[in-house]
Parts: sequence; C-alpha cells; structure tokens
Amino acid sequence: MERISILGFIVAILYFITTELACNGYTHVGNNIQSEQETLIDFKSGLKDPNNRLSSWKGSNYCYWQGITCEKDTGIAISIDLHNPYPRENVYENWSSMNLSGEIRPSLTKLKSLKYLDLSFNSFKGMPIPQFFGSLKNLLYLNLSGAEFSGTIPSNFGNLSNLRYLDLSSEDPSYDDFEYFNDLSIGNIEWMASLVSLKYLGMDYVNLSSVGSEWVEVLNKLPILTKLHLDGCSLSGSIPSPSFVNFTSLRVISINSNQFISMFPEWLLNVSNLGSIDISNNQLHGRIPLGLGELPNLQHLDLSWNNLEGSISQLLRKSWKKIEFLNLGGNDLHGPIPSFFGNFCNLKYLNLSENYLNGSLPEIIKGIETCSSKSPLPNLTELYLYENQLMGKLPNWLGELKNLRSLGLSNNRLEGPIPASLWTLQHLEFLFLVMNELNGSLPDSIGQLSQLQQLDVSFNDLSGSLPDSIGQLSELQVLDVSFNDLSGSLPDSIGQLSELQVLGVGSNQLSGSISEQHFWKLSKLEYLQMDSNSFRLNVSPNWVPPFQVKILDMDSCHLGPSFPVWLQSQKNLQYLGFSNASISSRIPNWFWNISFNLQYLSLSHNQLQGQLPNSLNFSSPLLVKIDFSSNLFEGPIPFSIKGVEFLDLSHNKFSGPIPVSRGESLSNLRYLLLSHNQITGPIPSKIGEFLPILYFLSLSSNRITGTIPDSIGHITSLEVIDFSRNNLTGSIPSTINNCSRLIVLDLGNNNLSGMIPKSLGQLQLLESLHLNDNKLSGELPPSFQNLSSLELLDLSYNELSGKVPSWIGTAFINLVILNLRSNVFFGRLPNRLSNLSSLHVLDLAQNNLTGKIPVTLVELKAMAQKRNMDIYSLNHYVNDSQYDERLIVITKGQSLEYMRTLSLVVSIDLSNNNLSGEFPEGITKLSGLVFLNLSMNHIIGQIPGSISMLRQLSSLDLSSNKLSGTIPSSMSSLTFLGYLNLSNNNFSGKIPFIGQMTTFTELAFTGNPNLCGTPLVTKCQDEDLDKRQSVLEDKIDGGYIDQWFYLNIGLGFAVGILVPYFVLAIRRSWCDAYFDFVDKIVKWLLFRRRVTDAKNHARRQ
Repeated sequence: MERISILGFIVAILYFITTELACNGYTHVGNNIQSEQETLIDFKSGLKDPNNRLSSWKGSNYCYWQGITCEKDTGIAISIDLHNPYPRENVYENWSSMNLSGEIRPSLTKLKSLKYLDLSFNSFKGMPIPQFFGSLKNLLYLNLSGAEFSGTIPSNFGNLSNLRYLDLSSEDPSYDDFEYFNDLSIGNIEWMASLVSLKYLGMDYVNLSSVGSEWVEVLNKLPILTKLHLDGCSLSGSIPSPSFVNFTSLRVISINSNQFISMFPEWLLNVSNLGSIDISNNQLHGRIPLGLGELPNLQHLDLSWNNLEGSISQLLRKSWKKIEFLNLGGNDLHGPIPSFFGNFCNLKYLNLSENYLNGSLPEIIKGIETCSSKSPLPNLTELYLYENQLMGKLPNWLGELKNLRSLGLSNNRLEGPIPASLWTLQHLEFLFLVMNELNGSLPDSIGQLSQLQQLDVSFNDLSGSLPDSIGQLSELQVLDVSFNDLSGSLPDSIGQLSELQVLGVGSNQLSGSISEQHFWKLSKLEYLQMDSNSFRLNVSPNWVPPFQVKILDMDSCHLGPSFPVWLQSQKNLQYLGFSNASISSRIPNWFWNISFNLQYLSLSHNQLQGQLPNSLNFSSPLLVKIDFSSNLFEGPIPFSIKGVEFLDLSHNKFSGPIPVSRGESLSNLRYLLLSHNQITGPIPSKIGEFLPILYFLSLSSNRITGTIPDSIGHITSLEVIDFSRNNLTGSIPSTINNCSRLIVLDLGNNNLSGMIPKSLGQLQLLESLHLNDNKLSGELPPSFQNLSSLELLDLSYNELSGKVPSWIGTAFINLVILNLRSNVFFGRLPNRLSNLSSLHVLDLAQNNLTGKIPVTLVELKAMAQKRNMDIYSLNHYVNDSQYDERLIVITKGQSLEYMRTLSLVVSIDLSNNNLSGEFPEGITKLSGLVFLNLSMNHIIGQIPGSISMLRQLSSLDLSSNKLSGTIPSSMSSLTFLGYLNLSNNNFSGKIPFIGQMTTFTELAFTGNPNLCGTPLVTKCQDEDLDKRQSVLEDKIDGGYIDQWFYLNIGLGFAVGILVPYFVLAIRRSWCDAYFDFVDKIVKWLLFRRRVTDAKNHARRQ
C-alpha cells in the first residue's frame, strides 16, 4: 500500500512537470509565431506593391502567405521567396506588374531560422544592400540578383558561413534599357574566403576592378565551390595560377566579358570535374591548349571573341568525349575543317565563325561508327561557320544532320548549287547562306521545311524563279533573297505566310504584277524590300494593306502615275524608298501627316510636281535623310526644315533665294544639296551661323550672284564646297582656310577675280581643287606646296601667269589630274613633272610655254600602264553623300566632259604653245596614253616608228608643227585610233594607207605639200611608172616560169620510167627478186579479200 502511494506521488510529480513544460513550450512557440508574424507584417509595410502582389499577407497563419515557407513541425518561417518571375528581358509589362520596391526593414533579422531569401529581379533602385543581411547566419540561400541594389557589397557577408548559394549578379549593361543597370561593387574580396560552405557564387556584372588578381587565390579557398559566375566584372590583366589547385569540386566557371589580357589559364586543365568553361569576349591570346579536348567531363566550352590561335584540324582530333557545346568563333583559328569529327556524338552546338578557316568543307564525315546512330553528328542542332574563307561546294552530309535547327554559312566563298538534301531537314528553323557565290535555283522541295522561321540567301548568284511552294512555309518569319539573279514573277503564295515579318526580294531581275493577293495574310510584316526589280503594283484605289511596315523600299517599282493612296494607312513608317517609281503627280497633303516619324525618305528620280510645304518638320528621335532630287518640283525652298540631317533637292526647278536667312530652322543640317535648280540671289552673308555643322554644301548650276561670304569660314566641319557654275563675283575669301577638314573645293565656272589666296595652302586634307573658268590672276601661291593630298588641280581658263613651278613635281605626289589650260604661263616645262607618278591627265595647252618637251616625261609611271578602271576612284564620299569629279577634255576636235569614266582618261595636251625641238620619242613608251595632242607648236623631226607602242591611243593630234619625213607604216597597227590630225606639217612620201590608216579622210593629211597617195587626190609621181614596169615584169617572169615548168615535167616522167628499166635489165637476179615480191603482195591481197567476203556472207545468213 505504501509502495502504491509512493508510485502515485511520483506519477503526479511527473505529470505536473510534463504539463508545465508543455504549456511553457507552447507559450514560447506561440510567442515566436506571433513575433514572426509581426516581423513579416513590418517587412511588408516597407515594400511598395502597386499591384497587390502580397494581397494574401493577412490573417494569422503566415505559412499560407504567398512566398512564405514554414518548417513543418514548428511552423516557423524558414523561406521568403519574392523574386519577380518575369526577368526584364521578357515582356516589360509582365515584369512591372510583379515588381516590388521600397524599403527592406531591419526587423527581418528577427527571423532567426530564415534559411532561404530570394528578392531577385525586383526594383530596389539606388539602395545599398542592407548591412543586416550579414546577421542572417542561418541563411543557406541568398539571391539578390537583378534587384538593382547599388554601392559596395557589405563585407560582413563573410559571417554567412552556412551559405551554400549566393547570387548578387547585376543586369548586363549592354541591355537596351540602362535605367535598370545595377551598380554594385566589391572593395575587398577577402571576406569571401569565410564562405566555406558555398557551392554557387554568382556575381555577374558586379564591379570587381579593385580586386586585382586576388580573386583566384581567395576563391581557391572554397573547398566545395561547384559553380562560379563572374561575367562582366571588369576583371583585367592576366588570369593568375593559384599556388595549388583546390578547385577540385568546380564544375562550372564562367568569367566572360571581362578585360583579361592573358594566355589561356592552363591550370584549368587540372580540374577534371569541369563540365563548363566560358571565358568568351576577353582578350585571351596564344594557342588554345589541345588538352581541353581530353577533359573527361567537359560538356560546354565557350572561348569565342578572343585572339586565340590554333589549327582546327589539331583541335578536332582530340576525343571531346562529352562535349555538347563548342564555341570558338571570333578567334584566329586556321586551316581546313577536317573530315574526322564525326565522333562528336553528343555535340549539339558548334560555332567556328569569324576565324580564318579555309579550304572546302569535307565531302564526307569520318568517325560516325563511334556513334550509336551511325550517322554524322546525330545530336547537332546548331552549326555556324560564317565569315571564314571557306570555298567549294556544300557537301551532301549537311542534309544528313537530321536534328539540325540552325545553319549559318554566310560570308564565305562557297559556290555551286544548294544540295537537295538540305531541303529535307524537317527540323530546320534558321538557314543563313548570305554573301557566298552559290548558284542554281530554289527548288519546289523548299516547301517541305515546315519548321523554317528564317531563310536568308541574299547576295549570291541564285537564278530561276521563286517556287510557289514557298507559300507552304507557315512558320516563316524572315525571307530574304535579295541581291541575286532571280527572274520571273513573285508567287502570290507568299501572301499566305501569315507569320512573315521580313520580306526582301530587292536587287534581282524579277518582274510582273504585284497584286493584293501577294499581301493577303501578311499582317505581321514590318520590313518590305522590293527595290531594283521591274515590278508593277496593281491594287485597287481603295486598298488598305493588312500590314503596318516600318521599312518600305520599293525603289524602281512602277507605282505611278498617281501617288500611292494606300500609303496613307501606314502609321509606323521609319524608312520609305519610292525613288524611280514612275510617279508623276503632286504629293498629297495627307502624306505630310504620316511622315513625321520617318528617318529616311527618298522620292528621287520621279516626275513629282508642285511645291513643297513651307515647313518640313520631323519628330523622329534620329535625324532624317530626305532625297527629293531629280523631280519637277518648283517654287521656293521650304524655309523651315527641322529634324533633318540630309537634304537633297538637286535637279529640280526650285527658284527664289536660299532660305537660311529666315531663321535657325536648318541648324541640324549636315548635308545640303541644292544644285541644278533655278535659285537666284546671293549666298546669305550669315550662312556660317545658320548652318554651323555642315559637312557637304552643293549650290552648283544655279543662278546665284554676289560674292562668297566670309562667314563660310565659320563652318569648320565642311568637307565639300561646290559653288560651281553660278555667277559669283569678287575674290575668294581667305577665311576658307578655317575649313580645315575640306576635301573638295569647287568654285569653277564663275566670274571670280583677284589672286588665289595664299591661305588655301593651309587646307592640308584637300584632294580636289577646281578654280577653272574664272578671271583669277597672278602666280600660283608657293603655299600650295603644303597640299600634299591633292589629287586633282584644275586652274584652266583663267589669267594666271608666271612659270609653271618646279615644286609641282615634288609637292603633289598624289596628283592624278593637272589642268592649267588657257592661262598665261610661260617659260620651260619643269623636268620635275616626271615625279608625278600618279598623273593621268596633263593639260598645259593654250599658254606661252617655250623650249623642248622634257624627255623625262617618259617617267610618268601611271601613263605607262594599261587601262585599268579600278586604278583611281575619282569620286569623293562624305558619309552619306558623294561628289562626282568632272573634267572637260579637248580631244578629237571637240570638248568632252568626263565624269563617271574620268578614271579611264589618260591624256597629254601641250597644244597651242611655243614648244620646239624634236618629237619626244620617249612619249611612245607611255603605253597607257589615250589622248595625245602636241598641235600648234614648233616641233621638228620625224614621227618615230615606235609610235605603234601606244596601243591604247584613241586620239592623236600633231597638226600645225614642223614635222617632216615619211609617216611610219607602223601607225596602221593602232587599232584604237579614232582621230588623227597630221595636217599642216612637212611630211613627205606616200601615205601608208593600210590597216587603221584607211579609216581617215584627206583632212587628216592636208597642208603637207609633199604627201601623196590615198586618201589625198595627189598621186605619187612614180606611181604610174611603177605600175607599167610591174606589169611588164610579170609577163616576162610568167613566160620564163611556164617554159621551165613543162621541161621539168617531161624530164621527171622519162627518168621515172627509164631508170628502173635499165637497172632490172642489167641485173637479172634483181629482176627475179622484184617480181617474186610483187607476186607475194598480190597473192596476200587476194587472200585477205576472200576471207573478208566469207565473213560478210556468214553474217548475211
């Protein structure tokens, strides 16, 4: 009984203790739950949640709140996951709807059991990462990537020794919207060495520039680090080797987009667990280690966009056992692609683009027996080999890559037809064969590529027509076949491509009618290029296109005669090309309402009429290029032109003054072309103030009067000034020397007077100077010796005097054209002219030059070369515009203006001077000469026979000299000679009227009293006597020959018969042997005939 009482007492005591402990424990847990709930409510109150993403955060059971995870047993919060599920590279509206911002309250530290915190891709713009995050010592996972924090990452993060996953990555600064670029940095990286539990470290685009090379040694102390991401961290210099390699667990290292100038870090070859290496977009140099191909677990290797070298054949010989992704593009790899990479059984992505690979693609792929499928590269989905030096034909094995989705072979020298097997790739989505030399046609089987999204075969030599089956490509988004030789009509089945966004068929030989059917379902079309074909648009007047295009290029399509009304529906136009479109009406008023967002507008080479509006104002964020040239516009030039960078109104009928004096509305202009109009009045005196940033100013071929204002020198950015062919007077302003970037200065064909300013010699970039056809006087300024870039100097038809300076031959080393015609230069020609090794045209005619023609002219090297169209390009390009050189050449008795073919002109004209001495035989060595004129001088001597060496000669004028002797017969071989004038000399003898010389009339030879023979009426004195003597000799010679002919025949016949007879008669044995031999021959011939007859008889039976 007593034992029972004691036992009961003990039980009671235990019950009391257990109950007390349980109650106290429940109370403690309850208190924690209440505290955590208050903490979370406080945390929420600091956040800005405009779309009520946290609307579930109410009530007492926070474990059911969105983003909160609790421990099952205790109900304590261990995870907060409020990441934005829509990163910014996705649709912005979606990201914005889920975006959190505001303040992160320090009460978060009360969540002592918090292990998981994810606030990534929200917007805590400008906020530093809270210091108290370093107090969350139980954290295992922390993700603040893309959350727009800024400042220095707190060093007390080193307290998070339990942390396994840390991602503080920022946004890629190359992303279009810089507003969302994070600005995080690390001053000292030593604290990272304390994160001994870390497996994942992400710090992409965190600024580590102050860390130096310490990052390798510090991170090498993390024994279980598995993945390392340090992309775009401004790391620089070399990649150091650690004292010992402790990265034994490392599987992923990504350090792309830094500034490493280093060899490849070969210590990575000792990390056998590596499955992924990305060091792309740096400045690595040296050879790619062959050992990479032997890493047993390597699946992903990206070394693109470096300066690495190596032989592609040696690299691909390695085993690459598990490689799936291989990107070596943008390096300096060389050699042909080998045939033995068929053993890459796991390869999915291969990029060898932008290297120096050469040779042909292998015809077959070896090593496929190692793959279970027994087919080449069975898992390959993407293959890129663009921008190399590959040549030859496309191999058939490309069509055996059954899983291929994307193929890029652009910018090579591949040739031949596209293999038929390529059109059987059922999974192909992207095909890029741009800028090769492929020929053949696109087959009907192209319609089998049901997954194709982008097809670009532009800039090739494809011919034939576009197949109708192209309309079966229901997924096609991009179709570009421009710049080929395609012909025929455009299939209307293209109108069925409802996903099409880009259609490029320009620069072919396509023709035919384009109807509404061609655009039937193209509602997504944004880019339409149909230019440089022979299309005729045939749509109803009320047609409204189903698309809203941004780029519309229909140059050289027949769209007229009326201005296309359907254009009124296009509200998104940025580029409009309607040049040479056979439009001959006025521009309707509604057009100016849809054009304000345009960045490019070309209506040139039509017959558009009427006046332009008083103001052309554009609101595009980019300055606009407008080309209305070569039309029939009239009236005044618009006085307000805003937002325009390039304005070409040339070749119209605009009249009135230049409008810049009416305001500052033209201040954005960089290119102003008003040539070939009917503009009157002076150049505005303040043109330099109103057009301060002009590059190109052309006012030529108008009716402009007055002087050139001094303010032109305020436009220091000018590269081309063309005021030619007007009625300008006065002197050339010396302020032009302030235009130090000037390349072309053309003031020709005006009434300018005075001396050439010395200050022009300061324009050291000047390449073309036209001051011709004015009234300029004085000598050439010595300062011109500074114009070392000069290629063309035309000072013809002025009143310049003095001697031709000898420094021309040494100062103008690049001179191609020198024209000093029709001035008052005197004295001898300087020998140093022969130093002008690039000279094509030398025109010093109509001066007062004396003395002999220098024998050194034979050293004009450019004239000694055969004609070559590409030797000199005499056009000057200034970004978007072009100045076409022109030159008047007096040849063939007439004035000819050369522009586009000016580079073919090779000419020497020294005519109408007082030159003397003998004909310079050295000139005949200038085998490239096309025009030679030495007429109206006092040249003596004979034409050398070597003149036949001038095989390119088209015009030769030696008239009105004192040349003598006979005309060399070798001139008959000058097959290109189309003009010849030898009149008024002292030539004698018979004209060699053969070959090319038979093409000239008597006018080429008149004034030479001692010349005779055709084509002159004067016959040579001994011509009749020679003819009679020749006939008599023919008769005598003929009789003599006949007598001997018959005598020889008789003697030959007698000898042939009698000699064998006498021999056989004298020697009997010889006679018997001879006739025995004859008998055998006869018998053998008879036997062969019988055998042949027997065979033929047997065949007939």
